[in-house]
Amino acid sequence: MVEDNKAVNTVSSEETDATLTENAVSEDVSENGGSCAEKPKKKTFWNKNKIEVITAILLGMTALLTAWATWIGSLHGGIQAINFTKSNNTSSEASTAYDFALQLFISDVMTWNKIVDYSFEMTLAEIDHDQKKMDLLKEKVQNYTKQNASDILTEGINWMKESDAADPFEMPGIYEKYFGKANEMYDEAHELLKEGQNDNARGDAYNLATVLFSMVLFLLGIVGVFKRLPNRIMILTIAVVILAGATIYMLSIPLPTGFNVFSFFGLK
Repeated sequence: MVEDNKAVNTVSSEETDATLTENAVSEDVSENGGSCAEKPKKKTFWNKNKIEVITAILLGMTALLTAWATWIGSLHGGIQAINFTKSNNTSSEASTAYDFALQLFISDVMTWNKIVDYSFEMTLAEIDHDQKKMDLLKEKVQNYTKQNASDILTEGINWMKESDAADPFEMPGIYEKYFGKANEMYDEAHELLKEGQNDNARGDAYNLATVLFSMVLFLLGIVGVFKRLPNRIMILTIAVVILAGATIYMLSIPLPTGFNVFSFFGLK
């Protein structure tokens, strides 16, 4: 019995010591402000909510830029078609004007050759001292010139008489008087064709910008697919870089000739 009582007293003493130890540890933890508890993590700038807000804003901006690029590109395409049509019409009119000028020039050359023949006959009549024939030929030359010579040839003949030249077609700028209008129309047709080609190139450039904006929309659309935050940040960064580059590229492309956004609302 004595041994049993000793064993009981020993167990009780151990339990008492363990209880005192636990209380001491609890008090120590309380005094140190819970130093054994897990430390809180530091907050970072990027988090799920911010990524979602930024993505939504960028989606809206990219959608507007895509719509703008598509619209301006279609305007370039329409102006290109108009310029090509005008160029073809002007070129046809220039060909008609050139043919008319060529016919007029050939007619004046033939008229001048006939006048030269009459002048030769007048010279022979003058040698023969045939005044009557000279007067007849002179009147004939005047009537023939009046009926067949163009204003350009008449001007050349007057210049020839004043400058003692042998040929009215030596007058400076006489060929421009015949073919000047046709050449101007050909130049206008060429300029319209060139402008149409420029509009075609600019329209293609806007289409490329649209493709880049579509790529940005794709990247922004898959941001939420990735679970890890670093992956989301990486995809978002790539999208922002492409968006900035595409926007700068689009702004460097000239707008359509005579473009005025207010004209589409009846305002100028």
